[in-house]
Amino acid sequence: MLQSIENVDVAQRRLTILGSTGSIGQSTIDIVRHHREQFPVEALVANTNIKQLAADARALGASIAVTADESRYDELKDLLAGSGVEAAAGQQAVIDAASRPADMVMAAIVGAGGLQPTLAAASQGTTIALANKECLVCAGELFIRDANGAGASVIPVDSEHSAIFQCFEARNAAQVHKVTLTASGGPFRARSLSQLQEVSPEEALKHPNWSMGPKVTIDSATLMNKGLELIEAYHLFPVSVDQLGAVIHPQSIVHSMVSYVDGSVLAQLGVPDMRTPIACAMAWPGRVHSPVESLDLVAVGQLTFEAIDSKRFPAIDMCLGALRCGGSATAILNAANEIAVAEFLSQSIGFVAITTLVECALSRAERDNMLGALGSLEDVWEADAYGRRIAVELAREMRP
Repeated sequence: MLQSIENVDVAQRRLTILGSTGSIGQSTIDIVRHHREQFPVEALVANTNIKQLAADARALGASIAVTADESRYDELKDLLAGSGVEAAAGQQAVIDAASRPADMVMAAIVGAGGLQPTLAAASQGTTIALANKECLVCAGELFIRDANGAGASVIPVDSEHSAIFQCFEARNAAQVHKVTLTASGGPFRARSLSQLQEVSPEEALKHPNWSMGPKVTIDSATLMNKGLELIEAYHLFPVSVDQLGAVIHPQSIVHSMVSYVDGSVLAQLGVPDMRTPIACAMAWPGRVHSPVESLDLVAVGQLTFEAIDSKRFPAIDMCLGALRCGGSATAILNAANEIAVAEFLSQSIGFVAITTLVECALSRAERDNMLGALGSLEDVWEADAYGRRIAVELAREMRP
């Protein structure tokens, strides 16, 4: 589980942003713009959006800007000329940037590529604002063990985990009855299984409430995102698998709930805007103003909740099953899902085939005796590579 940081001084936090040009990174930068003195920027790290990376580094006075694409170094260096901002490129440069002295690292690189730099930051004892799912889904026990061993604090940034973080009374952990994550249901919650067979990538990328990157948006449509978040919650908080659950909440106002044995249910509410949980993580245990509109419950009118239909959306049960299996199961699940989503976005497989492919990959892994324990980061990479390889093979078989 994550460590408490009740006594951390947050008068000023020097900040590094991993994944600065993505959705979470840009929302983080928006908070920084409103609190420049409180959050000076050490490093910005991105992939291929060089113009945005350079513009943000100049505007925020970052010490260094890093692109993961080594071939774009000269372009980045030219865009930063005369600014005093150092330029660097390549995977090792990303890890080096994550390891630079900072008070907080916003870990927002999407995918398994964010695992190593986030671990590098945690090994320095840096406070991690964690938006990268793969650190916990692929290597939860390893990541939390190493972070705690280095004295690093981990503050969740996902809206659901931020809500739990704010409602979970650590001193009363033994009296927690259930932790319930909410899901919007995505754009297809009312569609039948036969209708889901016909979903196009364009339709799936139109989320009704949240503005997110394409991978996360597709995961939200399949509810795989919610399943992955349940895996994360298991590693972040002292709960059993059986204490975890999810419900559909179309309005995305209640972000998660913690139920206690005395019947009390604590919930965190807010408009669906990632700047709220980001600001919460950046300033915790204090608070800072964020440029988010205030929640008007009268204007919202009603809050509704629905059970999740596991026949139409099997991803949540699949994720909980992988969590119960332990070992490499969740890493293989995550890798297979990344491949499946990419195949769907390229129109090589259908929407329903995303979760079918992941389920088949897990079955293949069990048959191949690949669901062993993860004792090191090398084991994580092996499981990830296996999951991707099997998923590619399965996708090839599924193509029309």
